[in-house]
Amino acid sequence: MSSAFVYASVRTPFGRFNGALADTRTDDLAAIALAGLLDRSPDLDPGLIGDVFWGNANGAGEDNRNVGRMAVLLAGLPVSVTATTVNRLCGSSLDAAMMAARTIETGDARITIAGGVESMTRAPWVLPKPSRRFPAGDVTAVSTTLGWRLVNERMPADWTASLGECNEQLREKFAISRERQDEFGARSHRLAAQAWEKGFYDDLVVPVAGLDRDESIRADSSPAALAALKPAFRPDGTITAGNCSPLNDGASAVLLGSADAAARIGRDPLARIAGRGWSALEPRQFGYAPVQAADDALARAGITWADVGAVELNEAFAVQSIACVDAWLGRGLRDAEVVNAKGGAIAIGHPLGASGGRILGTLAARLVESGERWGVAAICIGVGQGLAIVLENVA
Repeated sequence: MSSAFVYASVRTPFGRFNGALADTRTDDLAAIALAGLLDRSPDLDPGLIGDVFWGNANGAGEDNRNVGRMAVLLAGLPVSVTATTVNRLCGSSLDAAMMAARTIETGDARITIAGGVESMTRAPWVLPKPSRRFPAGDVTAVSTTLGWRLVNERMPADWTASLGECNEQLREKFAISRERQDEFGARSHRLAAQAWEKGFYDDLVVPVAGLDRDESIRADSSPAALAALKPAFRPDGTITAGNCSPLNDGASAVLLGSADAAARIGRDPLARIAGRGWSALEPRQFGYAPVQAADDALARAGITWADVGAVELNEAFAVQSIACVDAWLGRGLRDAEVVNAKGGAIAIGHPLGASGGRILGTLAARLVESGERWGVAAICIGVGQGLAIVLENVA
């Protein structure tokens, strides 16, 4: 078994719902990220790419019919380059990276690409297909932007609660205050704005449609400003639009290869994929699933939380992020400040299928910048799952 390495990553800016990327098709977003990744490695012959693994959560509109393959064709890669589309909801592109890494480790390919895309703006409404011609009753169109749709009646009702309600329940379980959530949300905006101002994201982002920065970041956000927002899911709740991730559009892509692929790629690797983890629990507790996934990934890497110098945790909600970080601090994580030091999804955004690739690419860049050896990328997934990858800095 050979090791798999991250060689490069890129993403589009993440646009707001109905924002600057609203007129850009999902498959075009994917192609832009893929082409931007290859632009970072001009010496690489695209025909040498063994396979492309692409994450996408909805797949109900312009991202249908294997959007990974569509991205390959639209980006102008040779038609001989194969591609598949992966759906593990919010974890889709991190799952794609796991698959891409395994393909290298088994020797089935020397060079692969993982990525993901979502346009939550352009996600269509869908209608259930009638079982009989010309039904007499009304039929309701269902939005595919986020959450459950066309739910099976056999599914327990408490499993199909909204994502926000699930996190209100998580907040009650772990006694996480509104104040902590608002502080966490404001920190995300502050650190993301600082990272952009200092140029951290300049080489990681390819402009689209005139947008060259993430559109949801509010540099002037503060706990006091967030405290004024009304609860979004319960009248007496604590979760607001300011302490959870917004709806977004965007794409990400990561180039992976074996150690001996460096000459073909024309650059040295940044980080080794040292461990992977996946976990599942009751659907309504999905926000806490990264805890076990990351623990398992660390065990497979042969290290502990005390060794970890950087963490990229997708911030679906402040409450679930806080719950995960608290758990990891209890297991030996040195400092909460190593988590999302360049901002997180509350500020940057969370286009579902693209977020895993974003946190993996950001983690590799953070390790190179800081010189830290070990890092963890982790993400929670609706319907009760979590994924995590451990990276070892080799730059």
